[in-house]
Amino acid sequence: MDTDLFLVLGSLLCCLALTSAASAFSESRRPRTAIWLVLIGGGMVLSALLLRPGGYAFAEFPEALIRVLGRFF
Repeated sequence: MDTDLFLVLGSLLCCLALTSAASAFSESRRPRTAIWLVLIGGGMVLSALLLRPGGYAFAEFPEALIRVLGRFF
């Protein structure tokens, strides 16, 4: 898979983890799903940063997002 796709999907999973954690804490239950989402999403982001030559700068994320979305539309 492409590192841009790893970066975008990993970031999306980490964002979903925030909503899952908020839901779990509001219902007084353990945030198991949020933990798994952070581990998987964080691993995807980390692998994207390590596999791309030169890595990513923070300012490059919108360009990567547009490249990934451009492939699907």
